Amino acid sequence: MKLDSIKPLALTIFILACSACSNSLPTQATDSLLIDFENDTDKKLILLENAQAKLQSNANGQSLVIKLASTDHHDASFTIQPAKPWDFSQYQNAAIALDIKNPSSSSTHVYIYTYDTHNAFQLRNVVIPANSNNSYLIELKSLGLQVNSGIRNNPPSWQHDYVHTIWRGGVKQPDIGAISKIKFLVSGVLENKTLEIDNIKLVEPKQFDENFLTGIVDKFGQNAKQEFERKVHSVEELQAFSQQEQQTLVDHPLPSRSKFNGWADGPKLKATGFYRTEKYQGKWSIVDPEGYLFFSNGIANIRMANTSTITGYDFDKKFIKQRDPQDYTPEDSIGLNRAPDSAIASRHVSSAIRANMFTWLPSYQSEEAASFGYRREVHTGAIEHGETYSFYRANLARKYQTNDEALLMEKWRDTTIKRMHTWGFTSFGNWVDPSYYQLNRLPYFANGWIIGDFKTVSSGNDYWGAMPDVFDPVFAQKAEVTVKQIANEVQNNPWCVGVFIDNEKSWGSEWGPTAQYGIVINALTKQASESPIKQSFVTELKQRYASISQLNSAWQSNFTSWQQLEAPYTVDVISDAMQQDFSALLYHYANKYFSIVANLLEQHMPNHMYMGPRFAHWAMTPEVRKAAAKWVDVMSYNYYREGIDQPYWDILTELDMPSIIGEFHNGSMDSGLFNPGLIHATNQADRGKKYQEYMYSVIDNPYFVGAHWFQYIDSPLTGRAYDGENYNVGFVNVADVPYQPLVDAAKEVNQTIYTRRFK
Repeated sequence: MKLDSIKPLALTIFILACSACSNSLPTQATDSLLIDFENDTDKKLILLENAQAKLQSNANGQSLVIKLASTDHHDASFTIQPAKPWDFSQYQNAAIALDIKNPSSSSTHVYIYTYDTHNAFQLRNVVIPANSNNSYLIELKSLGLQVNSGIRNNPPSWQHDYVHTIWRGGVKQPDIGAISKIKFLVSGVLENKTLEIDNIKLVEPKQFDENFLTGIVDKFGQNAKQEFERKVHSVEELQAFSQQEQQTLVDHPLPSRSKFNGWADGPKLKATGFYRTEKYQGKWSIVDPEGYLFFSNGIANIRMANTSTITGYDFDKKFIKQRDPQDYTPEDSIGLNRAPDSAIASRHVSSAIRANMFTWLPSYQSEEAASFGYRREVHTGAIEHGETYSFYRANLARKYQTNDEALLMEKWRDTTIKRMHTWGFTSFGNWVDPSYYQLNRLPYFANGWIIGDFKTVSSGNDYWGAMPDVFDPVFAQKAEVTVKQIANEVQNNPWCVGVFIDNEKSWGSEWGPTAQYGIVINALTKQASESPIKQSFVTELKQRYASISQLNSAWQSNFTSWQQLEAPYTVDVISDAMQQDFSALLYHYANKYFSIVANLLEQHMPNHMYMGPRFAHWAMTPEVRKAAAKWVDVMSYNYYREGIDQPYWDILTELDMPSIIGEFHNGSMDSGLFNPGLIHATNQADRGKKYQEYMYSVIDNPYFVGAHWFQYIDSPLTGRAYDGENYNVGFVNVADVPYQPLVDAAKEVNQTIYTRRFK
């Protein structure tokens, strides 16, 4: 079936039903001015947090200059709050636009929260380039927001001249009849920022492009509708670039490095034959197997598992091997996992919108069909399961002129390691394919997930899934299965720096007691006889209180017996005494988790460091950090901001533990992708600048022993199969072509890691 003959039926019906829609593309919108700062009344509509504002006259009247004190504050913001909520309900579609000027020499990443009176919010990101003055669009209701394409951020559904802000989270369409405020937040930056705003207006889109999701991917997995630097136009061009690059690559560490990429020109400490940590001259450091100081700067997620995208095709379920309940590998960590040949005859379109995105997909009878895969489940997306395709793997096959899997992967691994040496990286980051483990050419980190049929508990924000009931004996059993598997893969190899177990689990957050103690609150709603965690919590409370009456006095409750507490209990109001108890119970929970994992690693992998669970900065609490610090060798944090800012990271001083950044990145819109990533840069050169600023803030911090960039390869243009991430965050693009400005910036950092840190 010819792909461009497939019409996205639901999308077409929506457009035909919209009287304001048309096939024409010119910019069409109605503007209505809301705020222009021509009087002091408008200034009063701006609320400030860690910021100052003043009106400033210019050739076009007045604007508002806002100075954000972001050096000394983790968050600084300004909020536009009208005297009464804006009501745009008479408009079929609506957006807000405003002029923002950045007079400084550095770009500014801004979070935009648009709230309605129901307290629902839409979150967007955008970068304000250095020395710029542009108009920015915040879409509130539009065609692009109403279509679930399975892409984290859709391409624009209508043509306009504004800078398009990127939808990131929250609701896609708040109530446009009750817009209460718009907050502009700068968070986690390393310098004070100044922005000038003006001309806040309503924009009503009036024409949409019914083909905005059609034919957007070319044969190489690139944006078919946009030209950009290093875009590949032919297989010959791809091969020529590869051959040219190969001549520049080396296969050895930098001259100042040891065999294991430690600082050979620096002091030599005790050598144990494996990696360990030590505080040297007041700074935490990893020490390599030969005794040299080691700082881990690496790139994470070097594997085929996340390179595929959902195609919009599926097969009869009876032909698909379903997940084994004893499987210890998450779906998104499995390789391509192609559907069996017996399923091919049942192939059918499961999502016309998805299928219509591609200008080309190969026949299953061709050699290029080797890059097809299958996902039996997804986290978020347009469909729940289906066929996938890895354009990245297909491009590797083209450039290396082979579809022999063993040879192709050997060439890919060889080039990747040579790039790491040439670019000066000291190690891999997390999630490197285990086939790298025994090559003994570059230090790496092993990893695993604890999954299985153990009982669970909710934190109230289970983004990647519910939390384990660590008191369920099945949890410890599954944890041992995971650790044994990692041990079998690593084989006591000294090139393994350490082991990460789990990732970005929802431990709770410091957004108030309900968010912080969600695990405890949810556990209390369970029946103790059916819930190991509830049983354990009741036992702990009995040790804290001599009688149920004492607990009642503290909690202002009216339990008649401990048995009544064992029944489901819903917390309505959290008193101060309850907070203290909940804090102790949360620590008790986390301590159990980390003790189980640490003891298993000590038993099966005694020579390798426990690197922790890579805390997401939005999902950790003091209790959990304290429990982790008792058991792990290195604390690990995934932190997506512009740098290690103070006073937010005072927590490092409190714990005094060697720590590592497990993930950070930035991206831009000049790559052909529709989403820069979690942190936005202006262009590829600015990506390099922001990379350096982040890395220097880590290197200069005495507690950090490394930082890992996420990730090696750009997300697929149409979103990775598991959750639709479509970010320009790779060191290489889908054609395996490096982003040279980012590479050059990293090479400059890597040349001076040790001399800068231990100067």
